[in-house]
Amino acid sequence: MDPADVERLIEENIPEAEATVSRARGKHDDDHLEAEVTAPEFADLSLLDQHQRVYDALGEHMTTDIHALELTTRAP
Repeated sequence: MDPADVERLIEENIPEAEATVSRARGKHDDDHLEAEVTAPEFADLSLLDQHQRVYDALGEHMTTDIHALELTTRAP
């Protein structure tokens, strides 16, 4: 899955989120991604819940198009 598409899904599904997504293992590995996501709503969530919000935003893509996602989340 293209990193830009993953960024778009995250930013569309998490209010005021800013996402940066890249390929974790280089440009030829399409299903291992890394993402940094900053969103105001994360301030009131545990780290586990922050990550779950990102997984929810990606929906079925987490089981079909993305094999692994290295995830960093934070509140602004």
